[in-house]
Amino acid sequence: MNIKIISVGKIKESFYRDAVSEYIKRLSRYCKTSVVEVDDEKTPDNASDHQVELILDKEGERIAKYIGEDDHVIALAIEGEMFDSVSFAKNIDRLGISGKSNIVFVIGGSLGLSEGIKRRADRLLSFSKMTFPHQLMRVILLEQIYRAYRIINNEPYHK
Repeated sequence: MNIKIISVGKIKESFYRDAVSEYIKRLSRYCKTSVVEVDDEKTPDNASDHQVELILDKEGERIAKYIGEDDHVIALAIEGEMFDSVSFAKNIDRLGISGKSNIVFVIGGSLGLSEGIKRRADRLLSFSKMTFPHQLMRVILLEQIYRAYRIINNEPYHK
């Protein structure tokens, strides 16, 4: 299984980078994991709805360059479906069993994701109704993917 995380924006804080590296290292026993960072657009203060849409579209074009035709895309969006860890693991396991070998998770920037990326997604996933910084969300997502593989392989994990 190949898992790619496409995220808008770069991680600046070393503690987030360290956490991302640690989970990628842990995941290497189960799957090939990569992270792609695409540049975010600067958002002016009091941006109009039209400006926001243009910014999201530009970021969406950057994201789309890294999505393959056969990739199974899961976009993180506040309006997405919520799972507990066991259900999330079952979904990842089902994808592998059904022959999906490339899963792409997409994390938007401060404004979210373009409608085009949401339409391209095979599933919208939400971790909470709350909003998280994209740097922290990357760590949370990687931890949940790691936890999913522990569950799939009947290995111990904290409940």
